[in-house]
Amino acid sequence: MLTRGTTTARTAVLAVAVLATTLILAFIPGHRGWFDAGVYYGTVRHWAATGQLYDYVRPGTPYGFTYPPFAAVCMLPMRLLGWHPAIAVGVALSAVATALLLYWVVDPIARRRGWCRWYAFGLAACLCGLSNPVRDTFSFGQVNLLLVALVFADRELTHRQFGDRRWKLLAGVGTGLAAAIKLTPALFIVHLLLTRQWRAAATATATALGATGAGFLIGPEVSRQFWTVTLWDTDRVGGFANMSNQSLQGLIARLGPQLPGRALWVAASLAVLALWAYRLHRAEAARDSLAAYSLTGIACCLVSPITWVHHLVWMLPALVVLADAALDRTRRRRTLLTLCWLLQLVLSSGMVWLWRPDGRDLGTLLGGSAYVLATLGLLLALPIRRRPEEPGPPEHPRSAAAPVTARPPQPAPAREHPAPAREHPAPVG
Repeated sequence: MLTRGTTTARTAVLAVAVLATTLILAFIPGHRGWFDAGVYYGTVRHWAATGQLYDYVRPGTPYGFTYPPFAAVCMLPMRLLGWHPAIAVGVALSAVATALLLYWVVDPIARRRGWCRWYAFGLAACLCGLSNPVRDTFSFGQVNLLLVALVFADRELTHRQFGDRRWKLLAGVGTGLAAAIKLTPALFIVHLLLTRQWRAAATATATALGATGAGFLIGPEVSRQFWTVTLWDTDRVGGFANMSNQSLQGLIARLGPQLPGRALWVAASLAVLALWAYRLHRAEAARDSLAAYSLTGIACCLVSPITWVHHLVWMLPALVVLADAALDRTRRRRTLLTLCWLLQLVLSSGMVWLWRPDGRDLGTLLGGSAYVLATLGLLLALPIRRRPEEPGPPEHPRSAAAPVTARPPQPAPAREHPAPAREHPAPVG
């Protein structure tokens, strides 16, 4: 039971953490001015006015809309709002998505370890808000956290116990919608297939195809343009060697223009996918669904040709898995704790922009590609721990081959003094 003093101390610590986080976020350089939200906002208005989607370019920049048409369909309500209300709605949606994600991945750990749940959630939210991918997602006005929440909502539907089993029939819808909005989360459909979640995989596939079909119905011309031309035009999203691109392709492009970039990227991506499939199988065998989903999010970031820093919010669940393992009473606890804080420091630093993409020295390789190297390290070494088996039906206490002869009930021995009744029930663990 928490004493008043303990609650007061935790409230004070959390208030200081929130204040420090707020001040850092307010004064840290690198605010993006909701640049991507401006692209979305201008694109849907341009589409409504001209019927053209992919010829829009934000004034003064070379950047335009790069998502499938279904994503633009989802963003159409923006044209009913002014610029500032649209920003407010976008920030609110990302905040709700972040809160749900933290609740789904942090709260079970807090309950299992007997921690104060609101205190654990508050501290985790501060660390999450300080990370560079989360800062950039909010500051650019990006949709990444919404996509992560959609996919992890499916994990909740699949692995949580519900009184009404009809909820489980929705598992896969979130993954399908995320894959229709952006192509990278489609790897989670492969995840469902490899882990033999057939119903969820079928639902995700049908949802993705249905949403893409809706995009064709609403905008047939722009859909044909996207799937035949725009999807393959890599110049629309910027150069691969850009320091913001923390994917395998970005790392290879920064190593040198003389390398066979595309062939090397394909080979490296196949190797990463093979390692991911192996580790996913191990996580599934251990019934560690959080590690399994975290590994898939990591693989998405590595094999995508473009992984901007704000896409790395897919790493957040992996950091929670690592932190949980670091708190176990094992010999490697100190090593894992050190690694956790080092990763948090690296991901909060924005250090990748301290180097130039044309540098060929070791500092550029390690510092300018720090995020992709950290992602690769997590894919290789993310802790996977065996979870307890799901409770099954109770076994029969005795074998049918050994029948038991019924005995008449025996009277209980008399007590000289009756046992005193408990004033309070015994605590349950």
